[in-house]
Amino acid sequence: MTVMLEARMIETQTLRPSQVIGPLGEPLTLDSLPPPSTSRWVVRRKAEVVAAVNGGLLSVDEACDRYGLSLEEFAGWQRAVDRSGMPGLRVTRIQHYKSLYERQQKF
Repeated sequence: MTVMLEARMIETQTLRPSQVIGPLGEPLTLDSLPPPSTSRWVVRRKAEVVAAVNGGLLSVDEACDRYGLSLEEFAGWQRAVDRSGMPGLRVTRIQHYKSLYERQQKF
């Protein structure tokens, strides 16, 4: 009975890396991520959270809970990074990169 229980526990545990590579090539750990109290979201901090989720350091739900983000807001950050890299996360350039991406999709 204990062997079956241990096997189930192992199956449900997710293996996580202790660090991932950040957007600037530096190692990111849970301790080096922006603090949960972050209220000023500069491009680098957004990119670090996206890299942490993409690398498996945090789940999407954990990132949203930790930083008080909606799923839609985080998904927007991921789309911006996928489409345009870190520059796509700049609030002042969102419309520019969005229209650029839409034009590229037409071809």
